Amino acid sequence: MVVVYLITLGGNSLIIVMLRIDRRLHNPMYFFLSNLSLLDICYSSNSVPFLLFSSLKDYPIISFTSCYAPMTIALFLGLTECLFLAVMAYGRFVAISNPLHYTIIMNNQVCIQLAMLSWASAFLLAIIPVIAIPAHFCVHNVINHFTSEVQAQLKLVCSNTPASLILGLIISVFTLSPPFTFILISYFCIVVAVLRIHSAQARLKAFSTCGSHLTVVTIFYGMAIYMYLKPQSKESQEQDKVISAFYGVVTPMLNPFIYTLRNKDVKNALRKIIVKKES
Repeated sequence: MVVVYLITLGGNSLIIVMLRIDRRLHNPMYFFLSNLSLLDICYSSNSVPFLLFSSLKDYPIISFTSCYAPMTIALFLGLTECLFLAVMAYGRFVAISNPLHYTIIMNNQVCIQLAMLSWASAFLLAIIPVIAIPAHFCVHNVINHFTSEVQAQLKLVCSNTPASLILGLIISVFTLSPPFTFILISYFCIVVAVLRIHSAQARLKAFSTCGSHLTVVTIFYGMAIYMYLKPQSKESQEQDKVISAFYGVVTPMLNPFIYTLRNKDVKNALRKIIVKKES
């Protein structure tokens, strides 16, 4: 667990530093990639230190506030990643369908505005349900989970449990579905734009620029849809624990490798940094 966390911090921090240093990477695609790396650092730091601390105790005890705060933060970061993946899909559509005007359409001001809108929208979507519909728990509870996960806490709600579960499903549908639908539409338009390209080599290059993003989208939405959009039951909780651990601990570590291993620009920038340090 410690090794995975250190790799997550190191890999994502390296991407952020690398994208800041190398001017050739100062474009919209890498701007949003640096935001995604920051999200992964925050998401992993929100859960892994608590997991490491809890593993040192036989019966770890956590207060209501200490449990509810990480849950809200995790929800906020997860929603932010949903929106960023949608924005990145739109950026790739613009880059492929209109490459000559890509930097004009996705200029610095537009990128900053989209990033700020994503962060602010996710914050409101995460905090409003918590404030508007407070949950009531029954005195002492045992959370059958590794972290303060939303679904695990909903199972402990005493007041109007079915309504709480239904509310959780409604929130999941309305926060996961629109960005995912937008991504699907964007990639449909990308496929149409690529099919209009006559050169087979140019088509392959266009598709390769989307490979990393598609991989991350598949992992992220595949797990999120399975966790939050399927009917919840106590029997499925053990499965949810394993998937949640992979989703919150392993996925942030994989993202830097997914983007760097398939990206020549990032690999060249990394080589430059290594050569400079050696010299």
